[in-house]
Amino acid sequence: MDGALALIAAALASGFAIDLWRSQARRSRFHALAWATAMSLYAIATWTLAWGLLRGWTDTSFRVFYYLGAIVNIPILALGSIALVRGERAGRRFVGFLIPFFAIAAWSTMVAPAVGEVANVGVPEGSAVFQRGMIDDPAVPPIPSPRTFAAIAGGLGTVIVIGLAAISAVRRRSDRNAVLGNVLIILGTLAPAFGGSLTALGEGGAFAISLLVGAALLWAGYRVARRASYRTSTTESST
Repeated sequence: MDGALALIAAALASGFAIDLWRSQARRSRFHALAWATAMSLYAIATWTLAWGLLRGWTDTSFRVFYYLGAIVNIPILALGSIALVRGERAGRRFVGFLIPFFAIAAWSTMVAPAVGEVANVGVPEGSAVFQRGMIDDPAVPPIPSPRTFAAIAGGLGTVIVIGLAAISAVRRRSDRNAVLGNVLIILGTLAPAFGGSLTALGEGGAFAISLLVGAALLWAGYRVARRASYRTSTTESST
């Protein structure tokens, strides 16, 4: 049952990613490229979750899932939000931070020694696999552990996405679709974060549902907000 829910979530996330790539193909925009990339990674992470729940986890599959889902995904969503609300120049400056951050995080995730076995049932916890703080291994340079990167990425990325969505909703409060779209995006960002807390209880099904709900809310928010943007551009072109 848990695996089936994860498959549905992965299919939904893939559908959203395809929708974003189609939009990007019709009209290339920096923020749309970032969102399309983020949702593609969201989908890959969710397919990896489904594989782990259905076929069992390996050390490699968990590291891929952890890197894409816990470290990379939310900051790239934040990149799209920055580019949309603050402009492409601000987005490109943020890329200058993300590239070295992701590179070091990838190395950390790849070489960090496991402090415990990867659970073969449910969703393994990062705290059960990786140590916190700095990697304590003489064979590895002193770099932060994957858990540290996940905490920074998740915390900073979530604050940026939610904060900029709230700012956008306030700025465009006279447009009901714009407000609703941003509220849905906020809820869609929070849903996986809440579901992630359930992995401590081994709730693989609940986590899969949170990813499904998150993808659905983000997709709905994008569609509603895009409708508001289309109406605004149509009004401006007719005046």
